[in-house]
Amino acid sequence: MNHENHTIAYYANDPIDVSKLVALYESVGWVGYTEHPEKMEKILAGSLTYFSAWKGDQLVGLIRTVGDDASILYIQDILVHPDHQRLRIGSALVNKVLDKHAHIRQIVLLTDDTEKTQAFYTSLGFQSSKALHSVAFIKMSWEV
Repeated sequence: MNHENHTIAYYANDPIDVSKLVALYESVGWVGYTEHPEKMEKILAGSLTYFSAWKGDQLVGLIRTVGDDASILYIQDILVHPDHQRLRIGSALVNKVLDKHAHIRQIVLLTDDTEKTQAFYTSLGFQSSKALHSVAFIKMSWEV
């Protein structure tokens, strides 16, 4: 894979070395992933679609989805390296997913409830589940 040196290059479903993947997740503090290297080796293979963002040979962004590619798509992860945030990489990654899966009626994600994340996702056309008169339920297993 030949990545451009000075601009951000985007790739769909291209293989990513696990060490680069771990470095990106660690850069944003997502140790729930990186503490389990055996799982890190499986997450891309288990994804419906993923797009990666590269600056040279550095993985600087990733969006990962799961779903049936017919009626539901779940954006599982979206992350941008802290040194490259506020450069519209996250927006570009989300828009690539939305363009590729425009045929899907329900696109869902779960994220932190902060003003920053609310502003980001509403700017991309998402609504809170509360605004749609719905609620989300989650069963978390912190020991797994």
